[in-house]
Amino acid sequence: MNKKTEEPYLSIVIPAYNEEAVIRNTLEKVAEYLEGRYPSYEIIVVCDGCKDNTAGLAEGATKAHNKIRVLDRKNNMGKGFSVRQGCLEAKGSYIIFTDADLSTPIEEIKKLLKWLKDSYDIAIGSRALKESDIQIRQPWYRETMGKIFNLFVQAVTVRGISDTQCGFKGFKKDAAKEVFKRQTINGFGFDVELLYIARRLGYSIKEVPVRWLNRPASRVNPLVHPVKMLYDLLKIRIKGMGKS
Repeated sequence: MNKKTEEPYLSIVIPAYNEEAVIRNTLEKVAEYLEGRYPSYEIIVVCDGCKDNTAGLAEGATKAHNKIRVLDRKNNMGKGFSVRQGCLEAKGSYIIFTDADLSTPIEEIKKLLKWLKDSYDIAIGSRALKESDIQIRQPWYRETMGKIFNLFVQAVTVRGISDTQCGFKGFKKDAAKEVFKRQTINGFGFDVELLYIARRLGYSIKEVPVRWLNRPASRVNPLVHPVKMLYDLLKIRIKGMGKS
């Protein structure tokens, strides 16, 4: 008789695009932190058509840590696509995705898990709450861009959430599967779509203040991506109206 493989308690999904400078250190930090606290876990790295050695370094980490899996996609599809792929592959009772640079330190997962275990379906990291600990701030123009974008988010899609764009979000397994199988946006606007879908499905969302350090080498282009994200907001709203 084959023994049924036990599903992990926790899945950590890490989308990665050209992250060879940080990925090895990130995986070491995440695995070391989880090993002593959540022995039943998995780490899923989704390489999004990387043009550097991100995938090779991540694969190398699997030799030291057998709970790491690497999904190496050859074509670049976008962060939203990568997060969706990783979360749909995840098997944990709780699923958390985080940026490859650990702008939100991995230790902050305990804050999300607290609310997920305390009846919330979704818990999202926030940089905008009074209790948030911003240790390294973004440049003023990026902070301003984020505030303007959030005004559009509040008006068009998701009201009452101060920070939809923090790349640190956690889900109960059932909520993750239902939300991500409906998510379609591949670019940076995917976070808003996730929350919009979750609201429509009736899932409870808790915004959680977290510690955060700005990464100077951000993938967000301050001229190009805001326009694309505003376009995504309109697509989310129009698609939602069609299902009203």
